[in-house]
Parts: sequence; C-alpha cells; structure tokens
Amino acid sequence: MTATLDMRQDQRLVGVSGESLDARLFRRMRFIRRFEETLLALFEEGVLNGTTHACIGQEADAVGVVEHLRAGDHVFSNHRCHGHFLAWTGDADGLLAEIMGQPAGVCGGVGGSQHLCAPGFKSNGIQGGIVPAAAGLALAEQLRGTDGLSVVFLGDGTLGEGVVYEVLNLAALWRLPLLLVVEDNGWAQSTPRSANLAGDIAARFMAFGLPVVEVDSTDVRETHAAAGAAVSGCRSRRGPGALIIRTYRLCHHSKNDDHRPAAEIEAHRAGDPLTVHGARLEPRERAAIERDVEDGLDACLARVRAQ
Repeated sequence: MTATLDMRQDQRLVGVSGESLDARLFRRMRFIRRFEETLLALFEEGVLNGTTHACIGQEADAVGVVEHLRAGDHVFSNHRCHGHFLAWTGDADGLLAEIMGQPAGVCGGVGGSQHLCAPGFKSNGIQGGIVPAAAGLALAEQLRGTDGLSVVFLGDGTLGEGVVYEVLNLAALWRLPLLLVVEDNGWAQSTPRSANLAGDIAARFMAFGLPVVEVDSTDVRETHAAAGAAVSGCRSRRGPGALIIRTYRLCHHSKNDDHRPAAEIEAHRAGDPLTVHGARLEPRERAAIERDVEDGLDACLARVRAQ
C-alpha cells in the first residue's frame, strides 16, 4: 500500500490497522464513492466553486493502481481526478475545501475540481497536456537516478491527441519510467468510442515497443492484479509501459449531462465495483466499514463547512 502523504487524512476512510486487503480495497472504494456522491449533493446546494466530474463506477481503477505505488512515485490525472487524488492522499478535507473554493483547500481554493497539486500528485483538465508533463517528471527521476515511477491516468478519448504519440516515441527511445493507465470506459463525454477512435488501443502502445497489460473488468481484485503486473514491470525494466483498464462510468459526464442509452447504463450496474467486491465481505464487516466511511465523511463535511 502506498505511503500516505497528508496528515489530515482520516484513517476511517483509508484503512485501519490489521485490516485485510479485501476490506481495505472496499473501504477505499466506498470512501471515493460516497465522497463524490456528497459532492454531487453539494453542487445542488450551490456551494461548490465551478464544475465537477465524478468517477462513479470506476473506483476500482484508482484504488487498484495506487495500492502498488509508493512515496517517490508521481501520479498525474485528468478532469476526472477525485478518485485518483483520494486514493493517493486520503485528504478529503483538503479536496472538499478546494472544490468549495476555500483557502484551506489543497490549492488554496483556486484550482477547483480539475487542477490539483499535492505532494506526488498533479491533475489538469487539458487532456493530452498531462501526458508530456508526466513524462517530464519520469525523465527527472531517471536523471536523479531514483526508482520513482510516473503514472498518468488518461481516458480513451485522450488517445485522439497527437502529443500522446510524441510522448510514446520519446518514452520508448529514452526508456522513461512512465506508466500510462488508460481508463477505457467507451465514451468521450457523450461520444461513443466507436465514433471517434479507430483501430486497437493496445496496438497504439505496442507500435512504440511498450509492453501492455490489459484487464476487462470492474472487479477490484482483477484490476489490482493487473496493476501490480504493470507497475512491477515498469520498475524491473526501468522503462515505460501501458495498462489498459476496460471499465464503465455509471454516472453522468459532469453533473447531469448524460446522453448515453439508459438501457446500456442499467446493463452495467451489475458490474458496479462496490457491489462485486462488497459481496465478498461478511455482512457485519461490510456494514461496519460503511458506517466508518459515513462517520468520517460527516466529520469532514462539518469541519470544512465550519471554516
């Protein structure tokens, strides 16, 4: 499990001592889910500063990957960044205050939902732009002679940006410690992947000689295993790689703009990562974790509202 980077985090949200891996994975996904559901409710109250994009349905991606990272690594994210941020830092107070535009926010309330900067974490709403930034930090770690890994999360829609392929070329030539994680949820906002992305996603990386790990699942155990293979592969060969996660976003793109077929969304609800993984826990243990998360988030919300 990654070293935790922010002392404001609440252990009820990120994991408790002696907890099994299955319990911790569920706790961390539940934390992200309930945080974002809370955000959507706060948006309706009119207390958020700007827009917000939730990753509901994709929590297994953030948790599964970040579990294999450690202090000294770097995480880059996109407009849908809350899950990645929370999995890495556990700083619910700092993120909530940021999105509410408060000075106590992780970026002083001026970065908002999309533009976050914390130790080992950066996010930006400019889709292709995060990829060269992540490569730059990978190069910096290489030049320092560390074993730090730069991990960048991008969606399938970002593969339409030309700068991505310039980075793949340099990453391969310079053997950068860079892992590109594609969260392929099949949609770029309201445009289906079939309408704007030709060819095979994995083949795009393999054309540059990058090893690719693929997983078609919303099951956090399977995502965790695939991420472990991808991360360890990049570390051992001290070079780039790609992890492709075929997942599904159960919520709208941003707030309430969702033009996907309702029948398609309903068909994917059976694969909700919390439902799939939660069924593995004893009912009493699951209920205790859910209570912990609610209490932790209630306390977080009360602290931030009082600021």
